Amino acid sequence: MEHTNAIALTKGFYSKTIISMKIAYISTYLPKECGIATFTSDLLHAVALHNQDLTQHVIAVADRDYAYPGEVVFTIDQQHQLSYIAAADYINNNGYDCVILEHEYGIFGGNSGMYILSLINALHIPLLVNLHTILEKPNVDEKAILIEIVKRASIVVVMSNYAITLLKSVYRINTAKVRLIHHGVPEFHLTQEEAKEKKGFSGKKILLTFGFIGRNKGIETVIESLAAVVKNEPDLIYLIVGKTHPNVLAHSGEEYREYLKSMVDAYHLEDHVQFVNSFVSQSDLVTYLSACDVYVTPYVNEAQITSGTLSYAIGAGAAVVSTPYWHAKELLADGRGYWSNLRIQH
Repeated sequence: MEHTNAIALTKGFYSKTIISMKIAYISTYLPKECGIATFTSDLLHAVALHNQDLTQHVIAVADRDYAYPGEVVFTIDQQHQLSYIAAADYINNNGYDCVILEHEYGIFGGNSGMYILSLINALHIPLLVNLHTILEKPNVDEKAILIEIVKRASIVVVMSNYAITLLKSVYRINTAKVRLIHHGVPEFHLTQEEAKEKKGFSGKKILLTFGFIGRNKGIETVIESLAAVVKNEPDLIYLIVGKTHPNVLAHSGEEYREYLKSMVDAYHLEDHVQFVNSFVSQSDLVTYLSACDVYVTPYVNEAQITSGTLSYAIGAGAAVVSTPYWHAKELLADGRGYWSNLRIQH
């Protein structure tokens, strides 16, 4: 996994001559099925590729017990504030040179994730922060927490230009410490034909949507369009790869997936739509992306500052069609893709 985030994040703060750093990451972590957990794992391993003398440990935020790998040295109980304070004590007392915080709403305990402030304000070493989501219309707590995190940080990393715009205009933050590092992507070694053959799609044209499934994904828009498309492209297959989002599953079960399947039946698209209901491995995802002809992100809400799946698709060389959420408009500008105003909610 070749994350530019990893290289720039470490080199941007410390001199290249320092080769024996000890880094603590604060994040969710695999095997938790979570995009931030995957990102952190990729980042840690990418950094290790460029400097094997680094010591890298993970302080994992957990909502239950997980069978963590050896790099996880401390577990934070998500909903217990004292656990965050204990984590700060652990970091301060074990010789770490810096902390990298992966910040996302919903992964930390307390109102709007405020427990993380107990940890970072108790640290005695530099803090680097990756901001995965920046809200355009935060509530009072969300805004105050983000401002406090940025104030405490030595360096703040964002993954789009619009994120910097929001930090300035909404949060009134001086962006001198902010660095723009675009989302990293994996290396793709298979040709498209090799990937299609590996997945049993030789001779097919592949549309692909990947990621946690929920109503905000807008997948019904694509299914509604397929009936007309397959008349001219009878060899087209639309792959919907990913599990239902855990939060959606907890509140609504598989209602949305069943709704999509009912649409497939109603439009007689059984031979053209396939669901892969699993949290796919990195190698599987790379194969699916290598095989696809057109990647589709039909999201219904414009307020998405970063899409790792969109970055991956462009890295794979796929054509991209998308609704104009924030990251899509920026990443697909200047002829790099196509976006339509269809179904975006303002």
